[in-house]
Amino acid sequence: MKCCVIGLGRFGFQVAITLAENGVEVMAVDSNEEIIEQIKDQVTQAICLHITDEASLRSIGVDEMDVAVVAIGEELAQSITIAVFLKKGLNIPRVIARAVSDIHKDILKLVGADRVVQPEKEIAVRVADGISASFTDLVRVNKQFSIIQLVAPKSAIGKTIEQLDFFGAYNVLCIGIKDTRDIISTVQNSYIVKQNDRLIFAGKTADLNNLAKM
Repeated sequence: MKCCVIGLGRFGFQVAITLAENGVEVMAVDSNEEIIEQIKDQVTQAICLHITDEASLRSIGVDEMDVAVVAIGEELAQSITIAVFLKKGLNIPRVIARAVSDIHKDILKLVGADRVVQPEKEIAVRVADGISASFTDLVRVNKQFSIIQLVAPKSAIGKTIEQLDFFGAYNVLCIGIKDTRDIISTVQNSYIVKQNDRLIFAGKTADLNNLAKM
């Protein structure tokens, strides 16, 4: 996979180096020469460029990318314009853009961005969820539905998933097991819960909170 990350602030810089660590071919683009110097040894290509039009993007090979990340946030007009260049002009298959507000997010979606992220807002929600929920390992799918991980309670040890009947008792599904080696596997009804197993559940957040109190 080839990915271009445009804008190397804290968010874009981390996205670029993490993609590279994951084996993705990364083209990192920013107008700041110092930032390009910092990242050049950690990605496939690091290019200093002030983007003015589609031609400037095409000149460095962005049209050959599978994914483009527009990590610019504060300069709304520029991020929206670049998203248009990528999606409408260069026909990049997948464009992901960073937004700094709900209005910014709506505009990016209107111009064709395939996915829009709001890192600061999403992190704030996760922190608040971690404070207010009865569990710490949570992935929020939406406001009502989440996936969590719980250390197997003493009352569950030695019993099968079928005997525990999590769906009947709490209206949640046990969808996996993570053992002491951090190996995750799917779970069968005949599985006997062991001490220190971490059970992975999916369901409504309110139901998961009730489960965490068992």
